[in-house]
Amino acid sequence: MGKRISADFAGEPLVLIGVLKGATIFLADLARQITLDTTFDFIAVSSYGSGKQQSGEVRLLKDVDRSVEGRNIILVEDILDTGVTLTYLMNMLRAHRPKSLKIAALLDKISRRTEPIGGDYVGFTIADEFVVGYGLDFGERYRNLPDICVLESNSGTG
Repeated sequence: MGKRISADFAGEPLVLIGVLKGATIFLADLARQITLDTTFDFIAVSSYGSGKQQSGEVRLLKDVDRSVEGRNIILVEDILDTGVTLTYLMNMLRAHRPKSLKIAALLDKISRRTEPIGGDYVGFTIADEFVVGYGLDFGERYRNLPDICVLESNSGTG
């Protein structure tokens, strides 16, 4: 994915905007594979609360620190699920008039999509299962697992 991004933006600087907290590990690994002048910023939203189901409401918890106007932006997300959160973020970032705005998602759960949005750079398409590890969590747990694992329905209770 990093090679493709490097080719697509050859000679252009990039800003990777990671969606906290889940995308941090993926962003770090992706950034090391990009051969361009690249800076980072982070944004935080809330849409899940502490459960497995999205609330349907997206709240901005932390905005980017620097202006994105006129810059090449890649929004880096751990998982593209219903598309509600990424639609919200893309609309918000487009309002700031970046030069370009793309999505890089580690995982894509197409079967759950409710919004007409897709990733420009996608690592893997997965089935409709709740996954944790490699930055993905359940109630802030399991982010540190080195692999992506399916969370069984009776897991995470203590």
